[in-house]
Amino acid sequence: MNESVFPFALLCFTSFFTLINPLGTMPVFLSMTTGMSQKEREKIARKATAVAFFIMISFTIFGPFLFQVFGLSTNGFRIAGGIVIMKIGYDMLQAHYTHVKFDEKTMQQTADDISVTPLAIPMLCGPGAIANGIVLMEDAGEWINKAVLLAVIALVFVLTFFILKASTRLVRFMGETGNNVMMRLMGLILMVIAVECFVSGAKPILVDIIQQGGI
Repeated sequence: MNESVFPFALLCFTSFFTLINPLGTMPVFLSMTTGMSQKEREKIARKATAVAFFIMISFTIFGPFLFQVFGLSTNGFRIAGGIVIMKIGYDMLQAHYTHVKFDEKTMQQTADDISVTPLAIPMLCGPGAIANGIVLMEDAGEWINKAVLLAVIALVFVLTFFILKASTRLVRFMGETGNNVMMRLMGLILMVIAVECFVSGAKPILVDIIQQGGI
């Protein structure tokens, strides 16, 4: 059992940390909190990570039940999730800080509560991360893997809070080149995960089509 738990935990951590992407969110977070004190930034970071964590946990736990209620195919969702994650990974490979773009008007409209929108949703808790949570919960199997998945999600959001809290120092330390290199590496990892997700969903569907054709 222990031999299967560690690789699963590593996959969960790598995929969620890359999809939530706190390092890539730092420059956007700083630009949206320009002129605020460190205490105000910390408050926004705390609320954003708390809201995103609650939404992520809710979808991860109850997502499979929603599939059953609406009669949706898990394999179909794997394919769709793989496509979404691939797009995010490709954008990161181009060193784009975020796949969500906001114009000046939108920034002004959301200035009163940026911790919920756009920071929590969709930047920290976007469709790629939600899809990843639902797929991994389906793959978890044993209860210990499910517990590991939820624990890893909590860990990633705790790290996200501390990264955003220290964003001013981290951005200055890493510099633009460091941010770009990190972004491209995480994007490449995401694209590999996306391919695995897509193939795991497409393979059973293709097998069914071939078997039905043979009959």
